[in-house]
Amino acid sequence: MRTLASLPNLDGKRVIIRCDLNVPLDGSKITDDGRIVASVPTIKHLTGLGAKVIVISHLGRPDGTPDAKYSLEPAAARLGELLGQPVAFATDTVGVEAQGAVKALASGGVAVLENLRFNAAETSKDAGEREAFAAQLAELGDFFVSDGFGVVHRKQASVYELAKALPSAAGLLIEKELDVLTRLTETPERPYAVVLGGSKVSDKLGVIDHLLPTVNKLLVGGGMVFTFLAAQGHKVGASLLEKDQIETCQNYLKRAAELGVEVILPTDIVVASKFGADAEVAITAADAIEGSPFGATGLGLDIGPDSAAAFAEHIKGSKTVFWNGPMGVFEIDKFAGGTRAVAKALTEVPGLSVVGGGDSAAAVRILGFSDDQFGHISTGGGASLEFLEGKKLPGLEVLN
Repeated sequence: MRTLASLPNLDGKRVIIRCDLNVPLDGSKITDDGRIVASVPTIKHLTGLGAKVIVISHLGRPDGTPDAKYSLEPAAARLGELLGQPVAFATDTVGVEAQGAVKALASGGVAVLENLRFNAAETSKDAGEREAFAAQLAELGDFFVSDGFGVVHRKQASVYELAKALPSAAGLLIEKELDVLTRLTETPERPYAVVLGGSKVSDKLGVIDHLLPTVNKLLVGGGMVFTFLAAQGHKVGASLLEKDQIETCQNYLKRAAELGVEVILPTDIVVASKFGADAEVAITAADAIEGSPFGATGLGLDIGPDSAAAFAEHIKGSKTVFWNGPMGVFEIDKFAGGTRAVAKALTEVPGLSVVGGGDSAAAVRILGFSDDQFGHISTGGGASLEFLEGKKLPGLEVLN
């Protein structure tokens, strides 16, 4: 893969860098700046070489039309604070404002262009439309650096076609992400544990399928655990259940046994009377959820305290751990115990601990952990999972 070292002298050259500044916002307030922080090293590297840096990114899903609530202006302001230098902001992407902002850049200067997805061609299914938009973007730069790992699994104009339109290379963040994920798939130190949570089994099928022959332990929590419990013949009340995946889970349990992989499921569950912070709760055995005070209407919203302690011990006893997906509805404190226990255990792994982006990355920060407590926090939930599924990612393939 082409890296920054493959590019010629960049002093005074215009370098477009595709970052992932898709951060959560509360109004105009950024609630988690992790992805912006992750973009800083490559941008600083480029400005240090004297490049004129043009940052492009998306934010949210504005469906191809400008929408003020999806503006990148707050992200541009935060980027300027992190870089310790002024960052210009253009209110369009390829129009007069963008052209003016780029023209005004001095060597070592940085400008952020408005949300790429304000232009429908960015995510168009039509390759010709994407190529035309990429050509407009390419007019603003001399070189292209791809560093938005969170979008490399998408064939989009700024990820795929722009990398063809200009001399291109991967940035430092993509290099780091690939290094870590390759270690997980090819050279993991053992024991190797994978912890999976989140809502649905169907979201993790490819990962389980691809990693099962590689791991020593598979720990399952979150909403997806109820399909595994149902696969063992247990009733799960009103908990999230994918009936069409019960047989799949049965097959995974059988295959894991054949491979000698230990599958660890919760032994107890936090069951709620309803979904909400004001719900009544009870701790119930995982194989007797309908035995809770709420009967068949009981809703499992977190792994129980015994399970959280057991999961933590399995994690701390491993040399390599990959975690993707919370153990419960961590946004509500009474259902955050499992996720908090898993996160804390990952900080104590005597080897490589990887938080697999998405909701897991948001959870560790919301629960008060800092990035440097973990071996790596991925910036790409979907991209990380697809890489671990063994899929080819268009945004990486185009850089080969």
